[in-house]
Amino acid sequence: MNIIKLQQMLQQFFLEDIGERDVTSETIFPHHHLASGSFLVKEAGIFSGADIMKTAYHLLDPSISVTLYKRDGEKVDKGDVIASVSGPIAPLLTGERVILNLIQRMSGIATITHQAVMTLNSEYTRICDTRKTTPGLRMLEKYAVTCGGGYNHRFGLYDAVMIKDNHIAFCGSITKAVHTVRQQLGHMVKIEVETETREQVIEAVKAGADVIMFDNRTPEEIREFVQLVPSAIITEASGGITLENLAEYGDTGVDYISLGFLTHSVKALDISFNIEG
Repeated sequence: MNIIKLQQMLQQFFLEDIGERDVTSETIFPHHHLASGSFLVKEAGIFSGADIMKTAYHLLDPSISVTLYKRDGEKVDKGDVIASVSGPIAPLLTGERVILNLIQRMSGIATITHQAVMTLNSEYTRICDTRKTTPGLRMLEKYAVTCGGGYNHRFGLYDAVMIKDNHIAFCGSITKAVHTVRQQLGHMVKIEVETETREQVIEAVKAGADVIMFDNRTPEEIREFVQLVPSAIITEASGGITLENLAEYGDTGVDYISLGFLTHSVKALDISFNIEG
């Protein structure tokens, strides 16, 4: 995770929540009032967000001490303390909500990703995310996916070409779309093509795609389509795949399965913050 970018993000989040000041904490507690607190997990899952707590509290008050008891990607159970903090009570309380919002969501993403990996139960096929992330939180949400044992797809429109059905429709064909891109981009940019039929898969292979996605295909169709693709080309399955039917795709032979639900509809892991003393 890029710490400099994280600091910039947290500054914006604090600006949104605190504004000019935390009128409640600052008026009740003078700066010299010290306290300790702990972050307590209230349900089992996978933790993600250690850098959030360390960086956030350092931005609010460098004198705050943060002790972590769990690492990113580590399993946590109900009742586990993932971190303790100590310092002036006002900034401890001021930073509570922003920090909890982030680590609860990130841990929820890590947890569902871990469940997906375990459900798929494949030594070959990898689980990856999509661009269906919360605006402004993509770096954090994609990092959380890796904490759960998943992998990252492209981060944005800027780092890889993905030729989808609308691109193909307006361009005229997969072949024309791929060749047009190849003429303008260097060899470092990969080209992925979304396919739905056997004929499209064959065309994408002949056009020289680097990655071929099988969109909204059944496990049986994917097993057939994989046989049409040379081993040098990466294959991906996406669309219509849920946690409930994911296991059916475990032996299809596809390289990656991308799952939008890892980030777009995740349930936050229940974590609370308690002040002591």
